[in-house]
Amino acid sequence: MSQARQYELVYIVSPDATEQDVADLHAQVEANVARYGGGMVKSENWGRRKLAYRIGKHREGTYVLEVFTGTGELTKELDRRLKVSDHVIRHLCIRVDEELRLAERTKARREADQQKRIARGLSAGGAKQRAEDEGGDDDQADRAEVS
Repeated sequence: MSQARQYELVYIVSPDATEQDVADLHAQVEANVARYGGGMVKSENWGRRKLAYRIGKHREGTYVLEVFTGTGELTKELDRRLKVSDHVIRHLCIRVDEELRLAERTKARREADQQKRIARGLSAGGAKQRAEDEGGDDDQADRAEVS
């Protein structure tokens, strides 16, 4: 069995679907995640919104975000089920754990750099703070005096 990873699934439900249909679809996704040994992290119903472009005959739809952990088999099964669903007009499932890990490393590096600056007695702001401390606008120094 492959390693559990974190995924984001966004799907657009047809505007013809009722709130109960959207809730049933969410329940189906949640049941599949549980069946394949995954876990739901977050679920958000973004509501009915206008589409960026027409999809079939639809100009708007209900957007739903599901964040879950699971395996590749789970994502294949969800993809298969959402493709055959009458209410889903578009869906996209992406893996986000790599991006989250990269963002955490970047944040940790920035915090460490900030702590080093503070330990040396410098301001925590960095280059932006230095520009403000020196008078801000560098245009004054760039202009040559003409007499």
